[in-house]
Amino acid sequence: MLRQMRWLTFLVVAAALAGCGGDDSGNSRSSLVVSAASSLTDALTSCSKQFEDAQVRLSFAGSDELAAQIRQGVKPDVYAAANTKLPDQLAAEGRLDKPVKFATNELVIAVPDDSDISSLDDLAKPGVKLVIGSETVPVGAYTRTVLSNLPAAQEKQVMGNVKSNEPDVKGVVGKLTQGAADAGFVYRTDLVDGLKAITLPTDLQPVVEYGAGVVKGAKNPDAAQRYLDGLTSGACADALQKAGFGAAP
Repeated sequence: MLRQMRWLTFLVVAAALAGCGGDDSGNSRSSLVVSAASSLTDALTSCSKQFEDAQVRLSFAGSDELAAQIRQGVKPDVYAAANTKLPDQLAAEGRLDKPVKFATNELVIAVPDDSDISSLDDLAKPGVKLVIGSETVPVGAYTRTVLSNLPAAQEKQVMGNVKSNEPDVKGVVGKLTQGAADAGFVYRTDLVDGLKAITLPTDLQPVVEYGAGVVKGAKNPDAAQRYLDGLTSGACADALQKAGFGAAP
């Protein structure tokens, strides 16, 4: 079922991007297609309206799913991921120009405001309903890195409380706001009203860095490079900082 859903998503995105090649009716600006991690939704939606070189069309999903689409032939102009591993892999495969690091984030445990859960240790208690990202999406990989550094028995107890593996961080947040879970691992920037963060111990905090690059064969490579530059200095860099992201080292 998951494979079928991913394939349907690929077909929808491919069809949408195929229609982005020309200018909109009455609009002389060309289109720029940006595929980005779902945790970037608010920041990029805000700043992309100020991009003057082209009309930006945004496609948000899990970083792994977007990378898979590129491997299957979808060609956005810019790819932005919630890790550096996937952009580096695509670059090594000749599918992406040299990627750049453009932001950092912090992994936290999110719980409802009235929750009694107050620490990582509480996630091992019987009956706790935990939701995390799937193994292939960055937020899920970061989560498993944290849990792998716990004592083996505690890691087993926490993983035993996992009720759902979501395809992106928005799915984790959705389960929490719907009341379907007691806790979940998300980025600090994805916290919404009704949820509070439990900070992870410093020695367990993973390095969360975002990477992006211009896709090989992009229809608008010059504008794509200018958009990429703006992620580190410009309107999008400002929007990322305002949303709580850190600057790339």
